[in-house]
Amino acid sequence: MAVSEADIAFATDLFSDLGPVTSRKMFGGICLYLDGTVFALMTSEGQLHLKAKPPLSDQLAAQGSTQFHNMPYWSMPEAALDDPAEACSLARQTLPTLT
Repeated sequence: MAVSEADIAFATDLFSDLGPVTSRKMFGGICLYLDGTVFALMTSEGQLHLKAKPPLSDQLAAQGSTQFHNMPYWSMPEAALDDPAEACSLARQTLPTLT
């Protein structure tokens, strides 16, 4: 199953306050970029993950997020999927130029 155009539109819209978010299809999912830097991915099932390292990964784990395989990507908290301001706040922590 591949990510749908609606899923891609949702993800880019969710993070639109960051600036010009772009995407690239990979392995049935997508990577999301800001200024050429990957900050998130969406799996082929449509689950959104942020690229995170401590302390953000610890914060996400404490909120119930799960790690994507053995990679540095953590699932978005449910509340952030419904709140673009919260989603962008978390994403800014993954992008050193925006913190």
